[in-house]
Amino acid sequence: HVRQLYALVSETLRYASVLEKLLDGAALLQAEKKLAPQLAKVLVYDLLFGKGLKCGGRWKALARRHRARLEAELARMKVRHKVSRNEDLLAPEKAVSAAASQVPRYIRVNTLKTCVDDVIDFFKRQGYAYLGKAASLEDLKALSGKKFLLDLHLPELLVFPSQTDLHDNLLYTSGHIILQDKASCLPAFLLGPVAGSHVIDACAAPGNKTSHLAAILKNRGQIFAFDVDPKRVATMNTLLTRAGVTGCQLVQQDFLTVDPRDPKYSRVTHILLDPSCSGSGMVTRGPGEEAAPSTERLQALAGFQRRILNHALSFPALQCLVYSTCSLHQEENEDVVQAVLQEWGSAFRLVTAFPSWPCRGLAAFSGAESCLRASPAETLTHGFFVAVLERCKERATPPSSLPRAAKENPQPGEGTEPGAAPKKRKKKKRVK
Repeated sequence: HVRQLYALVSETLRYASVLEKLLDGAALLQAEKKLAPQLAKVLVYDLLFGKGLKCGGRWKALARRHRARLEAELARMKVRHKVSRNEDLLAPEKAVSAAASQVPRYIRVNTLKTCVDDVIDFFKRQGYAYLGKAASLEDLKALSGKKFLLDLHLPELLVFPSQTDLHDNLLYTSGHIILQDKASCLPAFLLGPVAGSHVIDACAAPGNKTSHLAAILKNRGQIFAFDVDPKRVATMNTLLTRAGVTGCQLVQQDFLTVDPRDPKYSRVTHILLDPSCSGSGMVTRGPGEEAAPSTERLQALAGFQRRILNHALSFPALQCLVYSTCSLHQEENEDVVQAVLQEWGSAFRLVTAFPSWPCRGLAAFSGAESCLRASPAETLTHGFFVAVLERCKERATPPSSLPRAAKENPQPGEGTEPGAAPKKRKKKKRVK
């Protein structure tokens, strides 16, 4: 229930200004002088905007007693603002922000169903011009019209101009390609589990990262994908089925309630943790919605993130964990990682993730540069944060800075996938 409560509080904060106007217009606090303003906002949000009141007793009775007055005030607000939907009462949003217009359209080739070469040939037949592998971000910025490139960092990522719409493309509707921002591809790529591994995707919906993990594993191994919301689990099931994912167990459960000592998770060596966050790095959002969350909200988010990261690290066979957010705020990123690493002492260490990546973690603590960040200005992606944590071992060798796939960075046609083991060369027999 922790995540459900967090979601309710987060949405209440998002509608805070609307709720304040509703409370004033309906004079609820004047009528109920013992009712605290914050509790009143939560009750009114759940009554008018949420999934209905879940509480019982006198609070439910109180809210229902004023329901007609509150609904009437909500209707008057919509008339005054000339809107028909509740969402339209929020701060006005631009259809596409300036940052979003700079970010290209990225597509991840789903190697469970096809390969990079075949996808490139398909788009060529549709009239697109393939320009080869990008050499720099400037190549991505220069894209226009019906031209596309192979990304300079990720070997199965194709890059199109930002205005490209591929939602109706046959490759997308059939699950051969995944429309996924480059920054969102980094967590699974850097986790890099080898085929046969047991992996947890702790906050999995809608499932793009889960399908990426399955592709890296080549559908060999086991993925446990958690989400508490039944609708999101149903959506994830549809997406994963379309992508050809097998060996993935969807679990409708709050990850915080999962017992790390349960025998079914005894072989889990890799965890991808992308918890709820402020979403401040999502450039397609309007500037007023998530750009400046309150201090209280950031503290609540950071507390939840520390707790769930600590829980993830408690799985006994865990060897590697990737923690990521689509947030720009230090409180949700470097501060969370630092606090949890301090709690675990020498049990885990930060791995230097993607050394060639240009945007590093903020200098919040010694070693924070091992983390990476992404942003529209510096990496032409959504805003993102990624940290790779590895269990320390006795006589440990220096931590690997990249999964095997990232080191080899194969080109189309080489047949190497993320997480694949290098092929052994056969010894030639000597001719006597």
